[in-house]
Amino acid sequence: MWLVWCTDARLYTGRGIYNDIKIRLIPYYYSDLKDGIDYRVIPATIYVFFTNLLPAIAFAQDMFDHTNNSYGLNEILMSSSMGGIVFGLFAGQPLCIVGVTGPISIFNYTVYELIVPRGIPYFPFMCWICLWSCLLHILIAFGNLVNFMRVITKYSCDVFGLFINIVYIQKGIQILSNQFSKEGVTSGFASLTVAMSMGLFGCACSFFGTKSFYIKPVIRKFFADYGTPLCVVFFTGFIHFGGYLDDVNFARLPITKSFHPTSKDRPDDWFIRFWEGVSVGDVFLALPFGILMTALFYFDHNISSLICQGSEFPLTKPASFHYDFLLLGITTGVSGLIGIPAPNGLIPQAPLHTQCLCVHEHDYKTGKDKIIRVVEQRITNTVQGLMTLGLMSRPLLIVLGQIPQAVLSGLFWIMAITALNENEIINRLRYLLTDKNSINNGILQYPEYYDKLNKKWFILFVIFELIAFGFEFGITLTKGAIN
Repeated sequence: MWLVWCTDARLYTGRGIYNDIKIRLIPYYYSDLKDGIDYRVIPATIYVFFTNLLPAIAFAQDMFDHTNNSYGLNEILMSSSMGGIVFGLFAGQPLCIVGVTGPISIFNYTVYELIVPRGIPYFPFMCWICLWSCLLHILIAFGNLVNFMRVITKYSCDVFGLFINIVYIQKGIQILSNQFSKEGVTSGFASLTVAMSMGLFGCACSFFGTKSFYIKPVIRKFFADYGTPLCVVFFTGFIHFGGYLDDVNFARLPITKSFHPTSKDRPDDWFIRFWEGVSVGDVFLALPFGILMTALFYFDHNISSLICQGSEFPLTKPASFHYDFLLLGITTGVSGLIGIPAPNGLIPQAPLHTQCLCVHEHDYKTGKDKIIRVVEQRITNTVQGLMTLGLMSRPLLIVLGQIPQAVLSGLFWIMAITALNENEIINRLRYLLTDKNSINNGILQYPEYYDKLNKKWFILFVIFELIAFGFEFGITLTKGAIN
Protein backbone atom coordinates (compact mmCIF):
# COMPACT_ATOMS: atom_id res chain seq x y z
CA MET A 1 0.00 0.00 0.00
CA TRP A 2 2.74 2.48 0.80
CA LEU A 3 3.89 2.73 -2.83
CA VAL A 4 0.55 4.27 -3.88
CA TRP A 5 1.65 7.68 -2.62
CA CYS A 6 4.25 8.20 -5.35
CA THR A 7 2.30 6.89 -8.37
CA ASP A 8 1.10 10.17 -9.92
CA ALA A 9 3.23 12.77 -8.11
CA ARG A 10 5.81 13.44 -10.80
CA LEU A 11 6.78 16.84 -12.17
CA TYR A 12 3.86 19.10 -11.27
CA THR A 13 4.27 21.48 -8.35
CA GLY A 14 1.92 20.50 -5.56
CA ARG A 15 0.74 17.40 -7.44
CA GLY A 16 1.63 15.08 -4.59
CA ILE A 17 -0.28 17.16 -2.05
CA TYR A 18 -3.26 17.37 -4.41
CA ASN A 19 -3.29 13.61 -4.91
CA ASP A 20 -3.00 12.89 -1.18
CA ILE A 21 -5.97 15.14 -0.44
CA LYS A 22 -8.01 13.85 -3.38
CA ILE A 23 -7.21 10.14 -3.01
CA ARG A 24 -6.77 9.72 0.77
CA LEU A 25 -7.98 12.61 2.92
CA ILE A 26 -11.35 13.57 1.44
CA PRO A 27 -12.74 10.17 0.30
CA TYR A 28 -11.86 8.38 3.54
CA TYR A 29 -12.31 11.10 6.18
CA TYR A 30 -15.86 10.05 7.11
CA SER A 31 -14.91 6.36 7.22
CA ASP A 32 -11.90 7.25 9.40
CA LEU A 33 -14.35 8.60 11.96
CA LYS A 34 -16.98 5.88 11.52
CA ASP A 35 -14.42 3.06 11.69
CA GLY A 36 -13.24 4.49 15.00
CA ILE A 37 -16.36 3.06 16.65
CA ASP A 38 -14.62 -0.20 17.43
CA TYR A 39 -13.44 -1.84 20.64
CA ARG A 40 -9.83 -1.98 19.40
CA VAL A 41 -9.73 1.81 19.64
CA ILE A 42 -9.99 1.73 23.45
CA PRO A 43 -6.88 -0.33 24.28
CA ALA A 44 -4.96 1.29 21.41
CA THR A 45 -5.72 4.78 22.75
CA ILE A 46 -4.66 3.86 26.28
CA TYR A 47 -1.50 2.12 25.09
CA VAL A 48 -0.45 4.94 22.75
CA PHE A 49 -1.19 7.53 25.43
CA PHE A 50 1.27 5.94 27.86
CA THR A 51 3.92 4.97 25.30
CA ASN A 52 3.90 8.45 23.78
CA LEU A 53 3.72 10.40 27.02
CA LEU A 54 6.27 8.78 29.32
CA PRO A 55 9.25 8.57 26.93
CA ALA A 56 8.56 12.20 25.96
CA ILE A 57 8.70 13.09 29.65
CA ALA A 58 12.11 11.43 29.90
CA PHE A 59 13.31 13.51 26.97
CA ALA A 60 11.90 16.56 28.78
CA GLN A 61 14.13 15.73 31.72
CA ASP A 62 17.10 15.63 29.33
CA MET A 63 16.32 19.06 27.91
CA PHE A 64 15.53 20.42 31.37
CA ASP A 65 18.99 19.39 32.57
CA HIS A 66 20.90 20.52 29.46
CA THR A 67 19.19 23.87 28.76
CA ASN A 68 19.25 25.47 32.21
CA ASN A 69 15.57 24.64 32.78
CA SER A 70 14.46 26.26 29.51
CA TYR A 71 12.23 23.30 28.65
CA GLY A 72 10.12 21.29 31.03
CA LEU A 73 7.10 19.07 31.36
CA ASN A 74 4.59 21.64 30.09
CA GLU A 75 6.45 22.18 26.83
CA ILE A 76 6.57 18.45 26.21
CA LEU A 77 2.87 18.02 26.99
CA MET A 78 2.00 20.91 24.67
CA SER A 79 4.10 19.48 21.84
CA SER A 80 2.80 15.92 22.20
CA SER A 81 -0.81 17.04 22.41
CA MET A 82 -0.46 19.30 19.37
CA GLY A 83 1.04 16.44 17.36
CA GLY A 84 -1.73 14.03 18.36
CA ILE A 85 -4.64 16.42 17.82
CA VAL A 86 -3.42 17.99 14.57
CA PHE A 87 -2.38 14.71 12.93
CA GLY A 88 -5.38 12.88 14.32
CA LEU A 89 -7.83 15.40 12.88
CA PHE A 90 -6.12 16.66 9.75
CA ALA A 91 -3.42 14.19 8.60
CA GLY A 92 -3.90 12.00 5.58
CA GLN A 93 -2.37 9.07 7.50
CA PRO A 94 -3.60 9.26 11.12
CA LEU A 95 -1.98 5.93 12.06
CA CYS A 96 1.41 7.66 12.34
CA ILE A 97 1.93 8.79 15.92
CA VAL A 98 3.60 12.20 16.19
CA GLY A 99 5.34 13.52 19.30
CA VAL A 100 8.65 14.45 20.89
CA THR A 101 11.53 12.19 19.88
CA GLY A 102 15.00 11.57 21.25
CA PRO A 103 16.74 13.11 18.20
CA ILE A 104 14.82 16.40 18.48
CA SER A 105 15.62 16.65 22.20
CA ILE A 106 19.32 16.16 21.39
CA PHE A 107 19.00 18.74 18.61
CA ASN A 108 17.40 21.31 20.92
CA TYR A 109 19.94 21.12 23.71
CA THR A 110 22.88 20.90 21.31
CA VAL A 111 21.73 24.17 19.73
CA TYR A 112 21.52 25.62 23.25
CA GLU A 113 25.09 24.59 24.01
CA LEU A 114 26.31 26.12 20.73
CA ILE A 115 24.55 29.49 20.60
CA VAL A 116 23.96 30.61 24.20
CA PRO A 117 27.72 31.15 24.83
CA ARG A 118 27.62 33.52 21.82
CA GLY A 119 25.10 35.72 23.64
CA ILE A 120 22.22 34.87 21.28
CA PRO A 121 18.81 34.54 22.98
CA TYR A 122 17.82 30.89 22.80
CA PHE A 123 14.07 30.90 22.17
CA PRO A 124 14.04 33.57 19.42
CA PHE A 125 16.92 31.71 17.72
CA MET A 126 15.06 28.36 17.98
CA CYS A 127 11.99 30.08 16.59
CA TRP A 128 13.94 31.16 13.50
CA ILE A 129 15.26 27.59 13.09
CA CYS A 130 11.68 26.28 13.13
CA LEU A 131 10.46 28.99 10.74
CA TRP A 132 13.25 28.19 8.26
CA SER A 133 12.44 24.50 8.64
CA CYS A 134 8.73 25.22 8.11
CA LEU A 135 9.55 27.00 4.84
CA LEU A 136 11.76 24.11 3.72
CA HIS A 137 9.05 21.58 4.57
CA ILE A 138 6.60 23.53 2.42
CA LEU A 139 9.03 23.73 -0.50
CA ILE A 140 9.80 19.99 -0.26
CA ALA A 141 6.10 19.07 -0.09
CA PHE A 142 5.05 21.31 -2.98
CA GLY A 143 8.10 20.28 -5.01
CA ASN A 144 7.11 16.59 -4.66
CA LEU A 145 10.56 15.89 -3.21
CA VAL A 146 9.12 13.40 -0.76
CA ASN A 147 9.16 11.14 -3.84
CA PHE A 148 12.81 10.43 -3.08
CA MET A 149 11.61 8.32 -0.16
CA ARG A 150 10.82 5.66 -2.78
CA VAL A 151 14.49 4.62 -2.59
CA ILE A 152 14.04 3.76 1.10
CA THR A 153 13.77 -0.02 1.38
CA LYS A 154 13.00 -2.41 4.22
CA TYR A 155 16.76 -2.50 4.79
CA SER A 156 16.75 1.13 6.00
CA CYS A 157 13.52 0.71 7.95
CA ASP A 158 14.79 -2.38 9.79
CA VAL A 159 18.14 -0.76 10.60
CA PHE A 160 16.49 2.44 11.83
CA GLY A 161 13.98 0.45 13.89
CA LEU A 162 16.80 -1.53 15.51
CA PHE A 163 18.71 1.68 16.19
CA ILE A 164 15.76 3.37 17.91
CA ASN A 165 15.04 0.34 20.08
CA ILE A 166 18.66 0.01 21.22
CA VAL A 167 18.70 3.74 21.98
CA TYR A 168 15.60 3.21 24.13
CA ILE A 169 17.41 0.51 26.10
CA GLN A 170 20.38 2.85 26.46
CA LYS A 171 18.07 5.64 27.59
CA GLY A 172 16.58 3.45 30.31
CA ILE A 173 20.08 2.61 31.58
CA GLN A 174 21.08 6.27 31.48
CA ILE A 175 18.10 7.32 33.60
CA LEU A 176 19.02 4.71 36.22
CA SER A 177 22.70 5.67 36.25
CA ASN A 178 21.62 9.23 37.04
CA GLN A 179 19.80 7.96 40.12
CA PHE A 180 23.11 6.65 41.52
CA SER A 181 24.95 9.90 40.87
CA LYS A 182 22.22 12.34 41.92
CA GLU A 183 20.15 10.54 44.56
CA GLY A 184 22.68 8.14 46.06
CA VAL A 185 23.36 4.41 46.09
CA THR A 186 20.18 3.49 48.00
CA SER A 187 17.95 5.32 45.54
CA GLY A 188 19.94 3.92 42.64
CA PHE A 189 19.52 0.27 43.63
CA ALA A 190 15.85 0.76 44.58
CA SER A 191 15.19 2.45 41.23
CA LEU A 192 17.02 -0.37 39.45
CA THR A 193 14.79 -2.93 41.19
CA VAL A 194 11.61 -1.04 40.27
CA ALA A 195 12.70 -0.60 36.63
CA MET A 196 13.74 -4.23 36.16
CA SER A 197 10.58 -5.54 37.85
CA MET A 198 8.41 -3.33 35.68
CA GLY A 199 10.30 -4.31 32.53
CA LEU A 200 9.98 -8.00 33.42
CA PHE A 201 6.25 -7.87 34.10
CA GLY A 202 5.51 -5.63 31.12
CA CYS A 203 7.37 -7.87 28.68
CA ALA A 204 5.82 -10.97 30.26
CA CYS A 205 2.32 -9.52 29.72
CA SER A 206 3.12 -8.73 26.10
CA PHE A 207 4.64 -12.12 25.31
CA PHE A 208 1.93 -13.98 27.24
CA GLY A 209 -0.71 -12.10 25.27
CA THR A 210 0.86 -12.60 21.84
CA LYS A 211 3.13 -15.66 21.93
CA SER A 212 1.70 -18.11 24.44
CA PHE A 213 -1.11 -20.67 24.14
CA TYR A 214 -2.37 -20.59 27.74
CA ILE A 215 -5.99 -19.78 28.59
CA LYS A 216 -8.45 -18.42 26.02
CA PRO A 217 -7.29 -15.99 23.29
CA VAL A 218 -9.64 -13.25 24.52
CA ILE A 219 -8.02 -13.30 27.98
CA ARG A 220 -4.52 -13.34 26.52
CA LYS A 221 -5.45 -10.32 24.42
CA PHE A 222 -6.44 -8.45 27.59
CA PHE A 223 -2.91 -8.90 28.95
CA ALA A 224 -1.40 -7.72 25.67
CA ASP A 225 -3.69 -4.67 25.52
CA TYR A 226 -3.52 -3.43 29.09
CA GLY A 227 -0.38 -5.01 30.58
CA THR A 228 1.92 -2.03 29.93
CA PRO A 229 -0.47 0.71 31.17
CA LEU A 230 -1.28 -1.31 34.29
CA CYS A 231 2.45 -1.79 34.95
CA VAL A 232 2.94 1.98 34.81
CA VAL A 233 0.10 2.56 37.26
CA PHE A 234 1.12 -0.25 39.64
CA PHE A 235 4.82 0.60 39.86
CA THR A 236 4.05 4.31 40.23
CA GLY A 237 2.02 3.39 43.30
CA PHE A 238 4.55 0.74 44.40
CA ILE A 239 6.97 3.31 45.81
CA HIS A 240 4.22 4.46 48.21
CA PHE A 241 3.67 1.01 49.74
CA GLY A 242 5.54 2.01 52.88
CA GLY A 243 8.02 0.04 54.97
CA TYR A 244 11.64 0.39 53.88
CA LEU A 245 10.49 2.23 50.74
CA ASP A 246 9.68 5.26 52.92
CA ASP A 247 13.42 5.66 53.51
CA VAL A 248 14.20 5.84 49.79
CA ASN A 249 14.25 9.14 47.93
CA PHE A 250 13.00 8.25 44.46
CA ALA A 251 13.71 10.91 41.84
CA ARG A 252 10.46 12.14 40.31
CA LEU A 253 9.43 14.50 37.55
CA PRO A 254 9.79 18.24 38.19
CA ILE A 255 6.57 20.17 37.48
CA THR A 256 5.68 23.86 37.20
CA LYS A 257 2.50 25.96 36.98
CA SER A 258 -0.21 24.45 34.83
CA PHE A 259 -0.55 25.77 31.28
CA HIS A 260 2.49 28.02 31.77
CA PRO A 261 5.98 27.87 30.22
CA THR A 262 8.69 26.39 32.41
CA SER A 263 11.32 29.11 31.95
CA LYS A 264 10.88 32.34 33.89
CA ASP A 265 12.71 34.18 31.10
CA ARG A 266 9.73 33.69 28.78
CA PRO A 267 6.41 35.55 28.58
CA ASP A 268 3.45 33.67 30.07
CA ASP A 269 1.43 33.95 26.84
CA TRP A 270 3.76 31.37 25.19
CA PHE A 271 4.32 33.56 22.11
CA ILE A 272 8.01 34.00 21.27
CA ARG A 273 9.07 37.53 20.29
CA PHE A 274 11.38 36.25 17.57
CA TRP A 275 12.39 39.75 16.48
CA GLU A 276 13.84 40.68 19.87
CA GLY A 277 17.56 40.30 20.60
CA VAL A 278 18.52 38.72 17.27
CA SER A 279 20.41 40.38 14.45
CA VAL A 280 20.03 39.77 10.72
CA GLY A 281 23.19 37.66 10.93
CA ASP A 282 21.61 35.52 13.64
CA VAL A 283 18.55 34.97 11.46
CA PHE A 284 20.68 33.58 8.64
CA LEU A 285 22.84 31.67 11.12
CA ALA A 286 19.66 29.78 12.00
CA LEU A 287 19.28 28.62 8.38
CA PRO A 288 21.88 25.79 8.52
CA PHE A 289 20.24 24.52 11.70
CA GLY A 290 16.86 24.70 9.94
CA ILE A 291 18.28 22.59 7.11
CA LEU A 292 19.51 20.02 9.64
CA MET A 293 16.12 19.89 11.35
CA THR A 294 14.38 19.46 8.01
CA ALA A 295 16.73 16.63 7.02
CA LEU A 296 16.09 14.95 10.37
CA PHE A 297 12.31 15.21 10.02
CA TYR A 298 12.38 14.19 6.35
CA PHE A 299 13.95 10.88 7.26
CA ASP A 300 12.56 10.33 10.75
CA HIS A 301 8.92 11.17 10.06
CA ASN A 302 8.66 9.44 6.70
CA ILE A 303 10.36 6.30 8.02
CA SER A 304 7.88 6.26 10.91
CA SER A 305 5.02 6.57 8.46
CA LEU A 306 6.46 3.83 6.24
CA ILE A 307 6.91 1.39 9.12
CA CYS A 308 3.41 1.94 10.53
CA GLN A 309 2.06 1.13 7.06
CA GLY A 310 4.31 -1.89 6.51
CA SER A 311 3.33 -4.77 4.27
CA GLU A 312 2.80 -7.02 7.30
CA PHE A 313 -0.36 -5.01 8.09
CA PRO A 314 -3.37 -5.64 5.81
CA LEU A 315 -4.20 -1.94 5.30
CA THR A 316 -6.92 -1.07 2.82
CA LYS A 317 -6.78 2.74 2.73
CA PRO A 318 -4.19 4.67 0.67
CA ALA A 319 -1.14 6.36 2.16
CA SER A 320 -0.37 10.07 2.40
CA PHE A 321 3.17 11.47 2.44
CA HIS A 322 3.36 14.82 0.63
CA TYR A 323 0.38 16.39 2.38
CA ASP A 324 1.44 15.01 5.76
CA PHE A 325 4.94 16.45 5.33
CA LEU A 326 3.35 19.83 4.59
CA LEU A 327 1.30 19.47 7.77
CA LEU A 328 4.47 18.57 9.69
CA GLY A 329 6.07 21.78 8.41
CA ILE A 330 3.16 23.83 9.72
CA THR A 331 3.36 22.24 13.19
CA THR A 332 7.13 22.84 13.15
CA GLY A 333 6.61 26.56 12.49
CA VAL A 334 3.94 26.81 15.18
CA SER A 335 6.26 25.01 17.63
CA GLY A 336 8.91 27.68 17.09
CA LEU A 337 6.40 30.50 17.60
CA ILE A 338 5.23 29.12 20.96
CA GLY A 339 8.63 27.85 22.11
CA ILE A 340 8.10 24.09 22.32
CA PRO A 341 10.04 21.13 20.83
CA ALA A 342 8.78 20.37 17.33
CA PRO A 343 6.96 17.01 17.16
CA ASN A 344 7.48 14.46 14.40
CA GLY A 345 6.89 10.76 13.66
CA LEU A 346 7.71 8.32 16.44
CA ILE A 347 9.39 4.93 16.40
CA PRO A 348 8.50 2.44 17.87
CA GLN A 349 5.21 4.11 18.86
CA ALA A 350 3.90 4.45 15.30
CA PRO A 351 4.17 0.74 14.33
CA LEU A 352 3.11 -0.32 17.83
CA HIS A 353 0.00 1.80 17.32
CA THR A 354 -0.86 -0.11 14.14
CA GLN A 355 -0.20 -3.43 15.91
CA CYS A 356 -2.63 -2.43 18.67
CA LEU A 357 -5.31 -1.77 16.05
CA CYS A 358 -4.95 -5.21 14.46
CA VAL A 359 -7.90 -7.55 14.83
CA HIS A 360 -6.69 -11.13 15.22
CA GLU A 361 -8.36 -14.45 14.68
CA HIS A 362 -7.03 -17.56 16.38
CA ASP A 363 -6.58 -20.55 14.07
CA TYR A 364 -6.77 -23.66 16.24
CA LYS A 365 -5.50 -25.86 13.41
CA THR A 366 -2.16 -24.08 13.21
CA GLY A 367 -2.20 -22.71 16.76
CA LYS A 368 -1.45 -19.20 15.50
CA ASP A 369 -3.16 -15.83 15.61
CA LYS A 370 -3.54 -14.20 12.22
CA ILE A 371 -4.37 -10.57 11.46
CA ILE A 372 -7.68 -10.32 9.61
CA ARG A 373 -7.94 -6.51 9.48
CA VAL A 374 -6.65 -3.24 10.89
CA VAL A 375 -8.96 -0.62 12.40
CA GLU A 376 -7.83 2.32 10.27
CA GLN A 377 -9.24 5.45 11.90
CA ARG A 378 -8.25 8.81 13.43
CA ILE A 379 -9.90 8.57 16.85
CA THR A 380 -6.97 7.09 18.81
CA ASN A 381 -4.48 9.75 17.75
CA THR A 382 -6.91 12.60 18.44
CA VAL A 383 -8.11 11.33 21.81
CA GLN A 384 -4.62 10.57 23.13
CA GLY A 385 -3.63 14.11 22.12
CA LEU A 386 -6.58 15.56 24.03
CA MET A 387 -5.76 13.39 27.04
CA THR A 388 -2.17 14.67 26.96
CA LEU A 389 -3.41 18.27 26.83
CA GLY A 390 -5.63 17.57 29.83
CA LEU A 391 -2.55 16.55 31.82
CA MET A 392 -1.50 20.20 31.89
CA SER A 393 -4.34 20.90 34.36
CA ARG A 394 -3.16 21.23 37.95
CA PRO A 395 -4.60 18.04 39.53
CA LEU A 396 -3.25 15.78 36.77
CA LEU A 397 0.04 17.66 36.63
CA ILE A 398 0.55 16.85 40.31
CA VAL A 399 -0.21 13.19 39.55
CA LEU A 400 2.50 13.23 36.86
CA GLY A 401 4.86 14.65 39.44
CA GLN A 402 4.43 11.44 41.46
CA ILE A 403 5.83 9.20 38.70
CA PRO A 404 9.31 7.97 39.65
CA GLN A 405 11.94 8.18 36.94
CA ALA A 406 12.55 4.45 37.44
CA VAL A 407 9.15 3.83 35.84
CA LEU A 408 10.34 5.70 32.74
CA SER A 409 13.28 3.30 32.52
CA GLY A 410 10.98 0.31 32.81
CA LEU A 411 8.71 1.64 30.08
CA PHE A 412 11.67 2.26 27.75
CA TRP A 413 12.74 -1.36 28.21
CA ILE A 414 9.23 -2.75 27.66
CA MET A 415 8.79 -0.81 24.42
CA ALA A 416 12.27 -1.63 23.17
CA ILE A 417 12.29 -5.36 23.99
CA THR A 418 8.78 -6.04 22.65
CA ALA A 419 9.58 -4.13 19.45
CA LEU A 420 12.96 -5.85 19.06
CA ASN A 421 11.17 -9.19 19.16
CA GLU A 422 9.44 -8.22 15.89
CA ASN A 423 12.46 -6.59 14.24
CA GLU A 424 13.54 -8.37 11.04
CA ILE A 425 17.25 -8.09 11.83
CA ILE A 426 16.73 -9.83 15.17
CA ASN A 427 14.61 -12.50 13.46
CA ARG A 428 17.36 -13.12 10.89
CA LEU A 429 19.95 -13.44 13.65
CA ARG A 430 17.66 -15.90 15.44
CA TYR A 431 17.32 -17.92 12.27
CA LEU A 432 21.08 -18.10 11.76
CA LEU A 433 21.63 -19.22 15.36
CA THR A 434 18.75 -21.70 15.52
CA ASP A 435 19.27 -25.43 15.29
CA LYS A 436 18.07 -26.29 11.79
CA ASN A 437 16.38 -29.48 13.01
CA SER A 438 14.13 -27.37 15.20
CA ILE A 439 13.17 -25.29 12.17
CA ASN A 440 12.52 -28.33 10.01
CA ASN A 441 10.41 -29.95 12.72
CA GLY A 442 8.21 -26.87 12.87
CA ILE A 443 9.11 -26.07 16.49
CA LEU A 444 10.18 -22.58 15.44
CA GLN A 445 8.56 -20.74 12.55
CA TYR A 446 10.38 -18.43 10.13
CA PRO A 447 9.45 -17.04 6.70
CA GLU A 448 9.63 -19.82 4.13
CA TYR A 449 11.84 -17.83 1.79
CA TYR A 450 14.68 -17.91 4.37
CA ASP A 451 15.35 -21.56 3.46
CA LYS A 452 15.48 -20.71 -0.25
CA LEU A 453 18.15 -18.02 0.10
CA ASN A 454 21.85 -18.58 -0.47
CA LYS A 455 23.21 -18.77 3.06
CA LYS A 456 26.43 -16.91 2.21
CA TRP A 457 24.57 -13.89 0.83
CA PHE A 458 22.03 -14.09 3.63
CA ILE A 459 24.80 -13.84 6.25
CA LEU A 460 26.50 -11.02 4.31
CA PHE A 461 23.24 -9.08 4.16
CA VAL A 462 22.77 -9.38 7.94
CA ILE A 463 26.38 -8.27 8.51
CA PHE A 464 25.80 -5.15 6.40
CA GLU A 465 22.64 -4.40 8.39
CA LEU A 466 24.60 -4.65 11.63
CA ILE A 467 27.38 -2.44 10.23
CA ALA A 468 24.81 0.19 9.22
CA PHE A 469 23.31 0.02 12.70
CA GLY A 470 26.78 0.38 14.25
CA PHE A 471 27.52 3.53 12.28
CA GLU A 472 24.13 5.01 13.12
CA PHE A 473 24.50 4.25 16.80
CA GLY A 474 28.10 5.51 16.84
CA ILE A 475 27.02 8.90 15.49
CA THR A 476 24.77 9.41 18.53
CA LEU A 477 27.90 9.31 20.71
CA THR A 478 29.42 12.31 18.90
CA LYS A 479 28.46 15.89 18.12
CA GLY A 480 27.04 14.50 14.89
CA ALA A 481 24.07 13.45 17.03
CA ILE A 482 22.60 16.90 16.36
CA ASN A 483 21.24 15.29 13.22
